[in-house]
Amino acid sequence: MKTLLVTGGAGFIGGNFVLQAIADGLRVVNLDKLTYAGNPETLATLREHPGHVFVHGDIGDRTLVERLLREHRPDAIVNFAAESHVDRSIDGPAEFVQTNVVGTLALLETARDYWRALEGPAREDFRFLHVSTDEVYGSLGDEGMFREDTPYAPNSPYSASKAASDHLVRAFHHTYGLPVLTTNCSNNYGPYQFPEKLVPLVLHKALAGEALPVYGDGRNVRDWLFVGDHCAAIRRVLESGRVGETYNVGGHAERENLTVVKTLCALLDARQPLADGRPREQLITFVKDRPGHDRRYAIDAGKIRRELDWTPSESFDSGMQRTVDWYLDHQAWVRHVLDGSYRMQRLGEGAHA
Repeated sequence: MKTLLVTGGAGFIGGNFVLQAIADGLRVVNLDKLTYAGNPETLATLREHPGHVFVHGDIGDRTLVERLLREHRPDAIVNFAAESHVDRSIDGPAEFVQTNVVGTLALLETARDYWRALEGPAREDFRFLHVSTDEVYGSLGDEGMFREDTPYAPNSPYSASKAASDHLVRAFHHTYGLPVLTTNCSNNYGPYQFPEKLVPLVLHKALAGEALPVYGDGRNVRDWLFVGDHCAAIRRVLESGRVGETYNVGGHAERENLTVVKTLCALLDARQPLADGRPREQLITFVKDRPGHDRRYAIDAGKIRRELDWTPSESFDSGMQRTVDWYLDHQAWVRHVLDGSYRMQRLGEGAHA
């Protein structure tokens, strides 16, 4: 049975990846710091599963990571661990640098030393896969798409910290020979997403009949990727990607934020209408824009399609339908998440203080 060390495996994308990997018969050692966005309830079905080992800890704890590598001898490391919300990075950039840059460096150094000590096929087959974001590329105009060779131009503390971690991963390959892979994905949505992000935030407020905040004019464009498709793409890259290469992962689903919100409103209206019969679209409220809000992202996922035969299985419409249905069926999970310090308040206004 193949063993993976997954970091950040109690978060949104990491949790979905772990659930998928276990279902496919892999063994997972799951290291997560359990910050606000790490939720053990996402992994509730795995509590007694012999193929899942959960460890509460930090990727920057070299002693802990060395012990896990020594004890479990993973065939690969998949690094999801990151602070990941732009608004939070505006309020507190230092935490993002600590986790995303300093933490990734510590993980890379420990992985390098572990890999160097391997022999034979174990050394040849080992991989370090780093999961990153399209936000490192900056902002696009009305035309064009991000490609793997697009120059980095991050515009938020979050994307700057992820850009730095990407560069470290590349440097460890070229300097030390560490067999790395990097994926840069577009906006994920789907089950188990922490409700500070657009889709779950809108769903929660729309169900309650509350105002639906939309930044600026709502015309910011993102490429929307269903999280299950993203996890499948990571697995394909891990299995067959060329060492040292970067693969962009997109959903072929560019939509304005306002369109996403209106789509969610319509899906909820069809499934659970408001008591007064009002269409939820009337709840949309435009609010002051986020500082440095990138206007448009778009991913050219041609490389992963050509080289690894991967394309998303969900369209924008089918993925949103699945997400809304999951959300309505898992209100207990949502309530548990909101028992903590986050109460759906707006974040990222520190720059205006």
